[in-house]
Amino acid sequence: MSEQIDRARSVFGNAIDERTYQKACKSKEDYARRFGDDSDAVYHLRAEGLPVIGEALGVRDLVMEGATGPLDLYADARAQPSAPLTPHAVEGANGAPVVVGNIRMGFGHYRISMAMASAAHAMGYTPYWLDLNSFPETTCTKVISHQNELYSMGSRWSQRYGLFNRLYWEPLNSEGFRKLSYNAPDQKNSELMVPVFRDIPKDVPYIGTHVWPSQAAVHAGLTHVVNAIPDNWPMALHLAEGSIHAVQTPSAYLGYKELRGMDKGRALRPMPKGSIRCTGHYIDHELVANIGADCAARRSRLEGGEPIRYLLTVGGAGAQQELFAAIVRHLLPYVRSGQACLLVNVGDHADVWEGLERSVDGLASIATRHFDAFEGTARLSSDALAGPLSGVHAFCDDDIFAAVYSTNLLMRACDVLVTKPSELAFYPVPKLMIHRVGGHEAWGAVRAQEVGDGTYEIDDTGEVLAMIDSFQADHSLVEDMCDHIETAERIGIYDGAYECVRLAVAGKGE
Repeated sequence: MSEQIDRARSVFGNAIDERTYQKACKSKEDYARRFGDDSDAVYHLRAEGLPVIGEALGVRDLVMEGATGPLDLYADARAQPSAPLTPHAVEGANGAPVVVGNIRMGFGHYRISMAMASAAHAMGYTPYWLDLNSFPETTCTKVISHQNELYSMGSRWSQRYGLFNRLYWEPLNSEGFRKLSYNAPDQKNSELMVPVFRDIPKDVPYIGTHVWPSQAAVHAGLTHVVNAIPDNWPMALHLAEGSIHAVQTPSAYLGYKELRGMDKGRALRPMPKGSIRCTGHYIDHELVANIGADCAARRSRLEGGEPIRYLLTVGGAGAQQELFAAIVRHLLPYVRSGQACLLVNVGDHADVWEGLERSVDGLASIATRHFDAFEGTARLSSDALAGPLSGVHAFCDDDIFAAVYSTNLLMRACDVLVTKPSELAFYPVPKLMIHRVGGHEAWGAVRAQEVGDGTYEIDDTGEVLAMIDSFQADHSLVEDMCDHIETAERIGIYDGAYECVRLAVAGKGE
């Protein structure tokens, strides 16, 4: 940890009041008492291959188990096979390491991490996966796991209890996390995560896809930290002073730059020059490189009278089951008549699929399961790019990487992605935006609506079903979204992951 700066005292020159600061210190002390203070512990890392994305994206996993001494990250990177050359390859990259610091809190942060790893790989670097929630012996992981459990529970309750959602969850996820004072306890708590960084070189290019990995990296003294901010709603929760802040949209850029609304009643000093960049949407290389071909295939299928392919995705918290059941129930007649095809990825939530089968008459008899069968999912996705696809297909995998990456594969072969306005709101695929889980997500749908690659957010079930009927009756709705996707691609809207890698390598942070 950097002893010179206590980042909970102020944010970009804006002082945190003493009461808030003392509460932040107490939060750290409480966690240290509950989970232990391992600040003096010696943890070492080693690198190994990752399931699913290791082979596809050349990603190396940083783990503690089996580590016998300090890891030489640069030497490990030099020992890896050369990455395949792509038009995005950077001269002189030569497999140099780029570390992607992340946690699993829902699927969105993992999804952003995969996009960064994919872009780094395409540019000729070796991506390393540092999941701060994967070291159960550390205080770092114990704190994050506890916070993750609370957030997942809140997400599920918000869909089950309307009063809880209206009076607590929505305000917390929009205005509560927005307050500048919210940054202080996270800054102090993330100091407990520093011991995990012992083997990470200070000058290695590093991209954090959640604020805690970004804050912890800064506390650990890393000098090339990019803080990849999700969503499209400026919140002080996501600030990690000392890093380069990356945002996906111009509106988020201006809101963060001016720290808009983060301390009502007080004019705040803005973020200084060089501390924030609008990079564009964080999208995997495989998706960006195939935008033209995938949009052309969608038009061809629609013009040829093939079933419209809907991909319905379930988030990491497993919320929204009643809405999913209504959508599936509504689509089944279209499926039976050959007018629609339904793909449902429940991630690693097998219980969600079991619930759908109980709720929707006839679903179990018509659906084909692809559970814990990633290779089969990959084959189906590949075959569907150029061949026919019909019926109902359900996907689930206990492996978190397969659960998340399956959506990436299926996305290319679908015509309409049905999703809440989470991180998927920024992806280059026609989207039907269903109701959000948390107020901060609302602005993702606004962005998709403005770009033209998705609908507005629809929070009424009847209106969601009516929109499906509109897609079925008027194929030009999907075709128009494809046109907008191609326009956005030409001006670099989907190039954010590449830009984040460039920023990390350049290291122009504080």
